[in-house]
Amino acid sequence: MQLVWPAAEYLASYVEALKQGWSPNNLRPQAAGEELDEIDRDASGYLARQIDREGKGPPVILPDGSTVKRLPGYRRWMWDGEFCGSIGFRWQPGSNDLPAHVLGHIGYAVVPWKQQRGYATRALALLLDDVRRDQLRLTYVELTTEPENVASQRVILANGGQLVEQFSKPVEYGGSAGLRYRIYLDPNR
Repeated sequence: MQLVWPAAEYLASYVEALKQGWSPNNLRPQAAGEELDEIDRDASGYLARQIDREGKGPPVILPDGSTVKRLPGYRRWMWDGEFCGSIGFRWQPGSNDLPAHVLGHIGYAVVPWKQQRGYATRALALLLDDVRRDQLRLTYVELTTEPENVASQRVILANGGQLVEQFSKPVEYGGSAGLRYRIYLDPNR
């Protein structure tokens, strides 16, 4: 499995995953349909918007339906000859801190028929390598998951994650319990 930049050559496989009910946003399953509509309207524009290092794209829709300004970020796709999942990275320029409505720097989702193959663990490791090379002056990244999502916790721990806190998610996310992990980008830490 490798990470690829979203591109036309991978798009049909990505669309097929969306049509099978997978969503790149585990907090907003309806995002799959929205993405299909966006791809139908403007596939090349959709692909271009997956890499937005200046945060100039459209607002982000939160789980409660409210919208917020987009942060700089990008998405990579997991690929093993077909689409396997996506992993995204977002940041606030000049700071490790994120706005309260952003649960973490990194989010990922693997299609159900490719789970339990180590793809999320490998994707996170590869993305962390990208982040370290990006020279954004971040000293760490944060990831969040639900207390019952043991598989995601294992992915984070396998990549050097340290549990920082148990917290209540903001009201936009329903206020449920979450776990916040931190991965330090300096390998000597």
